[in-house]
Amino acid sequence: MSNKQNRSNPIEALLEKQSVVLLDGALATELESYGCDLDDPLWSAKVLLEKPEAIKAVHASYYRAGADISITASYQATIDGFAKRGLSEEEAVTLIRKTVALAGEARDEVWKENPERPRPLTAASVGPYGAYLADGSEYTGHYGVTDKVLYDFHQPRIQALVEAGADVLAVETLPSLQEAKVIGAILQEYPSATAWISFTLKDGQSISEGTPLKEVAEALEGISQVAAVGVNCAPLEHAAEALQELGRYSTKPLIVYPNSGEDYNPETKTWHGSTSRLDFHEQSSIWYAYGARLIGGCCRTTPAHIKKLAEMWKS
Repeated sequence: MSNKQNRSNPIEALLEKQSVVLLDGALATELESYGCDLDDPLWSAKVLLEKPEAIKAVHASYYRAGADISITASYQATIDGFAKRGLSEEEAVTLIRKTVALAGEARDEVWKENPERPRPLTAASVGPYGAYLADGSEYTGHYGVTDKVLYDFHQPRIQALVEAGADVLAVETLPSLQEAKVIGAILQEYPSATAWISFTLKDGQSISEGTPLKEVAEALEGISQVAAVGVNCAPLEHAAEALQELGRYSTKPLIVYPNSGEDYNPETKTWHGSTSRLDFHEQSSIWYAYGARLIGGCCRTTPAHIKKLAEMWKS
């Protein structure tokens, strides 16, 4: 029996009920508004140790704004990263699983307020190897490591997130096709798991490492557990072109959750520029025209952005 026959696809189920599935926006941006200091290699995962109730509150704010899916705080929560803080593997796995529990608790509480809406989902974030390195290489993909290094890094976290009961895996901000292929192989070890895979961009035609989007789409097309493919943490000006290119070569639903419109400098870790030349929610109609069916925001977006998307797509 194939993997596809062994599992249900929660993304497909939502898309059968509505034309667009809305994701949440930035987690870190909102956590800072709760007084959390994210200037740390663990980034939002640091808050798991210090103020987990803030993470739950942010998830709830996005679900209330209209998000159908909220992405967990596990982007930077890795076995290796926590080990550098002196945590055992068992303690690290417990914290990784906790990210799913926090999102699930927020979802259930908000859903009780409006049980008429389709049941929202939790998406367990699987960030790239470069995020653990905390050197900006998630924007270049030039790791120079073997498949085994990537497998050994990703497999324990994916196992913990699947066992924690996440509805879907959000394999996000990948700059490398090699990394995507390794994760695709890991998914086959967990036939019940469904994932999306989204990439950072060099430009509208290629992912950060320079691999053409055509090659990316074709490589992921045959992996049935990958329920959607697309881009995130990308400049607004590249999003539409990238979706158009992916749509030429992929039959999967496309996903897009770009940044607010500001530019990020990975060396200074600061943002610059205007938030957007066109309202974020207005641009979503362009993304939809190019095949995007899962739409949300990444860095510097807020519940206000998601609320406007909800007003546009759910009114």
